[in-house]
Amino acid sequence: MNKPNDERPYRILMIAPTSFFADYGCHIRILEETRTLQQRGHAVTLVTYRNGRNLPGIDIRRTLPIPWRQSYEVGSSRHKIAFDALLGAKTLNLLMRQRFDVIHTHLHEGALIGLVLGRLFGIPVLFDFQGSLTEEMIDHHFLRRESKIHTLLRRLETWIDHTSPLILTSSANAERILVEQFQSDPARIRSLQDCVNTDEFRPAAAFAPDELARLRVQLGIPAGAKVIVYLGLLAEYQGTPHLLQAMQHLQARHEDVYLLLMGFPDVEYYQQQAAALGVIERVIFTGRVFYEEAARHLALGQVAVAPKLSLTEGAGKLLNYMAMGLPTVAFDTPVAHEYLGMSGLYAKLGSVESLASHLNNVLEDPLLGERLGQQLRQRAVDHFQWQRAGAQLEAAYATLCDEPTVCDEPAASQAAQRFPSHQK
Repeated sequence: MNKPNDERPYRILMIAPTSFFADYGCHIRILEETRTLQQRGHAVTLVTYRNGRNLPGIDIRRTLPIPWRQSYEVGSSRHKIAFDALLGAKTLNLLMRQRFDVIHTHLHEGALIGLVLGRLFGIPVLFDFQGSLTEEMIDHHFLRRESKIHTLLRRLETWIDHTSPLILTSSANAERILVEQFQSDPARIRSLQDCVNTDEFRPAAAFAPDELARLRVQLGIPAGAKVIVYLGLLAEYQGTPHLLQAMQHLQARHEDVYLLLMGFPDVEYYQQQAAALGVIERVIFTGRVFYEEAARHLALGQVAVAPKLSLTEGAGKLLNYMAMGLPTVAFDTPVAHEYLGMSGLYAKLGSVESLASHLNNVLEDPLLGERLGQQLRQRAVDHFQWQRAGAQLEAAYATLCDEPTVCDEPAASQAAQRFPSHQK
């Protein structure tokens, strides 16, 4: 077991305002951070919504249920007000019964609960920022930019960003958003990039061939067919309609190409779209794929795709693709460039034709795909492993708890270099 640098284990209360665990997005970051901290000797208690999947080895405390909304899992909803009220009550109950050194919050709702209760109990609070609250609600078509409620929520979001004593961002793009759009103090922001378990997510050659062959048969993928893989939520802002339309172009060029579309919700809705586009026979909808099974499914692909349209959210699925050694096509966004670097293939944002063209280039040139895949795998191993993130988390906790920590240079100096125009 790796011990923390100062041999001091932290008692961490992690607030996750979501239906943990749901096998996608921010859930994976929460899970891997928790596992990394546990491996380094810290105790993590995770408080979350009533719904979600329990995982072995994780101390999960859930809220009471809401009778009128038993199945809530994904997305913005007015029902989240009730869920977050119950989450606040559960967090208060835990703080009254147990001692914690630090409150580690996820998403703005969690940060709001943590800031209020942390001040009440005198416990330092860390905000794990994964994107703008209001921009995400707009992406989900839950909020209109010109509405009055948007103005109120934007003010609340700004207050949370300004009040949080220390903020971790999942990407440099998120850091820029905080500083440039919300005028947050860069000296209180640290980048903790999303990472990937490169032992779990590994190239297809590391899997038993007969195991992958059985999975292909189980999913109905013909022998010898080329497979495009997608893993994540199915939604407009995730580019699901664009991907289905791109398959229409690819189907006309290739008789042996299939899209393995792994995700939820609204599977039936997108099946209807695929049928209307005439590609339903070439698109295999799996529904939810458990995180534990994700690598095995991704290993069936020749190329991966991430057509996310959001400019503010992270894109953790890219790291899974990279670790698998899969050539990856993404829409041209700052986060995609941050992860994929020079080895990514970037389609013009929102262009179905560009998306289809880049996918076609990889399908027609296996050597190109192999070369890019190897480069992405090495990039994941070199820069995006959770072991490095564990030390960064410990340093953040030490800063909050006023403990000495080793770093190359003070945070304020680093911030001045990243955002010189922000310094007065």
